[in-house]
Amino acid sequence: MNALLSSIREKLPSLNRRNPDEPSTVGRRIGTGVGILFIAALLYYPIGMLVTHKINDDVQYTVPQSEQLPNGSRAVAIAVKMIERETQESTWTANKPIVFPSSMLDNMPNFQVGLIYAVSRFAIEMTDVLGRTRGSSQVDEDLDKASGLLKYDGTIWHWDPSTSLLPTASAEKQYHAAMKSLRRYNERLNDGSAVLDRRADNLIAFLERVSNDLGSVSATLDQRAIESNLGWFDTDADDIFYSTKGRLYGYYMILRELGVDFQSVLAEKNVENVWQQMLDSLRTATEMDPLIISNGANDGMFAPGHLAVQGFYLLRARTQLKEVSNILLK
Repeated sequence: MNALLSSIREKLPSLNRRNPDEPSTVGRRIGTGVGILFIAALLYYPIGMLVTHKINDDVQYTVPQSEQLPNGSRAVAIAVKMIERETQESTWTANKPIVFPSSMLDNMPNFQVGLIYAVSRFAIEMTDVLGRTRGSSQVDEDLDKASGLLKYDGTIWHWDPSTSLLPTASAEKQYHAAMKSLRRYNERLNDGSAVLDRRADNLIAFLERVSNDLGSVSATLDQRAIESNLGWFDTDADDIFYSTKGRLYGYYMILRELGVDFQSVLAEKNVENVWQQMLDSLRTATEMDPLIISNGANDGMFAPGHLAVQGFYLLRARTQLKEVSNILLK
């Protein structure tokens, strides 16, 4: 009998005689799962950042022919499309918390905030000057609503503990509402129930606002260039560069289309050439796209001063804006 039992034990599968030091199947699976999660966590942010990152600085961007209103404002239409592109077609990145990969980006959010700032300035001028007949006329409700919404802080997400523990409206939601108000205004303008006062003095007022804002931006660029000559190692230079780039891009696109809205005024004052030169300077500054932003000394040999170059074309455009205003005054 003992011999028979020994024979049976020898014929049993080797799996029944597991080495106690060998890890179990469940343990191996847990280890594999933890390893996969660790690798996924390492790839989550870099891959997410690559997928999200996009600087929408296409100077050829325009409103599709099918969406153009024959009697509407081209400048308002491009403002609507830029807001739509940044908040719906792209990810609004300036307000994302740390759980989102886009929260690690800095160039894209600075560009977006700068762009919306330019659109906000335009909406304010539309409310105060361009979208009403003289100063004593009634303010357009849609323009007034849009200009207020576009002032909203672009860094606010659905929850802002600094102001309230309750959920709040996100920046992109507010900007989307502003976009709808601007679109309604343009539709009413196309129907003849809204106003766009195409007078030279109104255009001058807007150009002066843009010129003053560019002066403020140039001071920021100058201050950073003076404070730091770290060249390739200035980690704050790219924030200023892309914020300025976004603002210049917004102004370029709006002024490009505003030139169409005020085409008869520009032709009457014979200012088309100076207007185009101003647009060319803005466009050159907007199209700057170095791989790495360097804030080197103005006379440096090895590290360029990208902020200084950007500031040069900005000030050139500002000078030409003033030239346009002077000609329109005559």
